[in-house]
Amino acid sequence: MPVYSMTGYASVQHSTSADAGNTESRSTSAQRLGLEIRSVNSRFLDLSFRLPDELRAFEPALRELITRHIKRGKIEVRAVSDSAEGSVTEPQAAALQRLLSLQNRVQTWLPGARDLSVADVLRLAAQERSGGVVTEAVLLPLAKQAVQALMSAREREGARLAAMLQDHIQQLRSLTQLAAPLVPQLVEQQRNRFLERWKEAMALTEGAILPEAAQDRALSEATAFAIRIDVAEELTRTASHLEEISRLVTQGGDIGKRLDFLIQELHREANTLGSKSAALELTKISVDMKVLIEQMREQVQNIE
Repeated sequence: MPVYSMTGYASVQHSTSADAGNTESRSTSAQRLGLEIRSVNSRFLDLSFRLPDELRAFEPALRELITRHIKRGKIEVRAVSDSAEGSVTEPQAAALQRLLSLQNRVQTWLPGARDLSVADVLRLAAQERSGGVVTEAVLLPLAKQAVQALMSAREREGARLAAMLQDHIQQLRSLTQLAAPLVPQLVEQQRNRFLERWKEAMALTEGAILPEAAQDRALSEATAFAIRIDVAEELTRTASHLEEISRLVTQGGDIGKRLDFLIQELHREANTLGSKSAALELTKISVDMKVLIEQMREQVQNIE
């Protein structure tokens, strides 16, 4: 399955036109329906709709359609329904009579109400002609087209994120391989250094060769200190987390939350590696790892 980003945008349009004529009048009108869907990252699925009044009845159907295809993200759906730019609507006589009758009734109850302007008449007549054009049979196929376009955009962005993650995984593996040979050497080095300092301290206080008991104690303390700075376990867990992240990215699907958890664990291991570091080489490796992991965290938060 592909990896989907939560970031995407899609825009689709549908236009209808009609010609009508008789001995009294002739009209040409075009109705445009536009749908836009924007998507950004979010912990859960968060849907919001900006629909004109005549389309609000379709919100449940649009919501069901989107939730069937998208699992996470902040989604904003915007619809516009109006007369296409440049279209001309010439009102019929019957429509003008209805508008005049309605104006007179309103002004009977509200004497201060102003008369309809030419622009008002043209707009209301156009709305009357286009009434019923936007139906479920028109809107839902257009919405499906928009959702598919959004999914394609999210898939393209997801492919880019997956490639970036795999590249960072490879870099982290290389850093882990650089650190692994240093561990035994550093442990033995720190163990010997601790033991030498212990001997020096005992020689200064007693002025003689260390007793066997003191030597055993020194060896025990040196071994315990070496264990505390041993990062082999952290490197092993880091390699395991990287393997699981790579597997999930290859698998695809709804992997965002699991990746986010694994990135947290990866960051914890890199921090521990840095805190245990007893050599400049390991400190530098730890810093480089944390930089890469932080870059991965930012991108993983965009994956569905």
